[in-house]
Amino acid sequence: MATRLRPSSKRCAVIGGSGFLGRHLVEKLLERGYSVSVFDIRQSYELPGVTFHQGDLCDKQALLSALQDVSLVFHCASPAPGSDDRKLFERVNVVGTQTVIQACIEAGVQKLVLTSSASVVYEGTDIKNGKEDLPYAKKPIDYYTQTKIEQEKLVLGACNKQKGFLTVAIRPHGIFGPRDPQLVPILVDTARRGKMKFIIGNGANLVDFTYVENVVHGHILAAEHLRPDSPICGKAYHITNDEPIPFWDFMSEVLVGLGYAAPRFHLPYRLVYGLALLLWLLSVLLRPFVAFKPTFTPMRVALAGTFHYYSCQRAKEHLGYKPVVSLKEGIACTVQSYPHLKSGA
Repeated sequence: MATRLRPSSKRCAVIGGSGFLGRHLVEKLLERGYSVSVFDIRQSYELPGVTFHQGDLCDKQALLSALQDVSLVFHCASPAPGSDDRKLFERVNVVGTQTVIQACIEAGVQKLVLTSSASVVYEGTDIKNGKEDLPYAKKPIDYYTQTKIEQEKLVLGACNKQKGFLTVAIRPHGIFGPRDPQLVPILVDTARRGKMKFIIGNGANLVDFTYVENVVHGHILAAEHLRPDSPICGKAYHITNDEPIPFWDFMSEVLVGLGYAAPRFHLPYRLVYGLALLLWLLSVLLRPFVAFKPTFTPMRVALAGTFHYYSCQRAKEHLGYKPVVSLKEGIACTVQSYPHLKSGA
């Protein structure tokens, strides 16, 4: 009877490795001497040391081919948070994650690191220095949050020391950085359409924004600390820049850095939230007849007008985490990476 080869401790797979976070993670893993399999539904990209597998997250056989001789898997795949496609979120974040877990166990993978989200505890009200023991949101504010909660429960619940399958979840918040296809391009597009003149609320609400290299650092630390005798097994960890900043100060720094005016007129938070809720309900009612997608959703208004920042203390104690790039440096690097989005470009 043939003896099965033990997966290499330096061979890993990144599911969703073509995305913004995934690509940064792959590049850092290569720097650290890993050989990397990338699994994604999107087209291949070429990097020395990377084997690309194109396939559907819900196709277990396709996943199994990508996980051969792999000991460590990073699961970064998720639809963009701004989408309102419930079926897509459920298919990727829930059904897809169930398939990932099954494939990992069948392939003999020993470690699974999930990219979760700090939003799993957020209900649209203030969170100040939130810790990981906060309960999951009972009334998730959107489909993204709802399915990320289910996803995290699946992954952490699958941790089994006796069977040699260890899991951990990383909860970043407000990821930004070079090549980000969401935050900066959307912000600039909004500014160019003259819709970044207003501050929602009094502008004092502190928020965590996390530079992508710090998120990557947290993932790798978690993977390298994930052992049967470690306290991190089956747990979630907040990873941020550990520098809460007023939401509108961050937005202003990015906008001004790219040559746009900072927002300066204040609108009452409750008024804007109420209007956003009304428009969202209207869009749901009209969906069978008209394609109508409001710019400001209740979730976006809540994120812009409430406190939501999180404690990294558990990550510091268990993972030895500390940010490797400061917020100021991260903003500067991000702004410099978008010359084509500067005002007048």
